[in-house]
Amino acid sequence: MPLVEKGFQVFAFDYSGFGMSEGEATREQVLLDGRAAVDYVRSRPDVNGTRLVLYGQSLGGHLAAVVGPEKSTSLDALVIEGAFSSHDDIAAEKMGFIGRLLVREQYSGKVAIGQWTKRLLVIHSTEDEVIPFRLGRELFDHAHEPKTFFEIRHPHICGPEFYADEIAQRIRAMVNQAN
Repeated sequence: MPLVEKGFQVFAFDYSGFGMSEGEATREQVLLDGRAAVDYVRSRPDVNGTRLVLYGQSLGGHLAAVVGPEKSTSLDALVIEGAFSSHDDIAAEKMGFIGRLLVREQYSGKVAIGQWTKRLLVIHSTEDEVIPFRLGRELFDHAHEPKTFFEIRHPHICGPEFYADEIAQRIRAMVNQAN
């Protein structure tokens, strides 16, 4: 894992219904899973006093935009890569206007990110064929300072693979500047 090779400790988890996790991947359940993951990491004695950065990619990036502000007292910075701005925005992207009618917005990254007040890095590829670049940019536009947008190339959520040095440098800078 590129970020581990750059000296970071990484806690990765699967949402319910993904990978080897049991359960069903409903929007409510993945939100609970995201909250629980932050709580678990912060509760570990070996993490006590350590700067904690929430890094979410794709669906996890949208979720990080929601969970981050909710758990801001436990977090020092937020990194979002290849994320969509809201459920109805991605539905409209995939199904046109009818998508907005069919999808009920339970929580929105672009709304929630407006409550984040700490350092934010949004990463999105101009070559992303899964989540259009403009949706990542829209998420960024709804955030408050301090924030940075890192425009990259290559496929969906491949930032750490192709830009590990740059991402690591940006995360270190955010953590060093965190209050």
